[in-house]
Amino acid sequence: PLHLARPAAPRLAPIEAVAAKAREAMKAQPINAVNVTATMAHNRTMSKAIGAFAQTVLFAGDLPRRQVEIAVLRMGWNCQAVYEFGQHTLFGRDVGLSDAEIFWVTRPLNQHSWTAEERAALQVVDDLYADDCVGDAAWAEARTHFDEAGMVHLLMAAGCYRVVSGFLNSCGVQLDDGVPGWPLPPVAG
Repeated sequence: PLHLARPAAPRLAPIEAVAAKAREAMKAQPINAVNVTATMAHNRTMSKAIGAFAQTVLFAGDLPRRQVEIAVLRMGWNCQAVYEFGQHTLFGRDVGLSDAEIFWVTRPLNQHSWTAEERAALQVVDDLYADDCVGDAAWAEARTHFDEAGMVHLLMAAGCYRVVSGFLNSCGVQLDDGVPGWPLPPVAG
């Protein structure tokens, strides 16, 4: 699908006092998410709610973290949310995704040799992105790999990060220092 141009500058500026606190709190962490934290702080109630949801999606539940990150990266790509994709490039690396795999998340499924389970998860994300409903074929394939709890987790991971991607894109949240943008194709050899 065609995408609207993404803002080149913040539409909602990060709140500097929150950014300063977030910078200090995140110094010892491998992830730098200052700009999203300081932008969401314009509405503390929503920030707390989506923060709790995202933390649950990422670090609790029934899916292995690798599967969650593949799903989140795919939704970030589908939504053309570079901030989301960059942050989850770091999370993905942390759970063992290679830079080549992260690149292949951005390509048609038949261009990479995903496992059957990974391909099923990616197709679920693609169906949700395209039509807000997983089609019968994708559902049937996914159910051969994921039980009921895993399906709910996969659907919620994709949905949560679609919401986050829309927020990041619309507000023009800019990449934080040290966070990569879109991936480069793997070097052959």
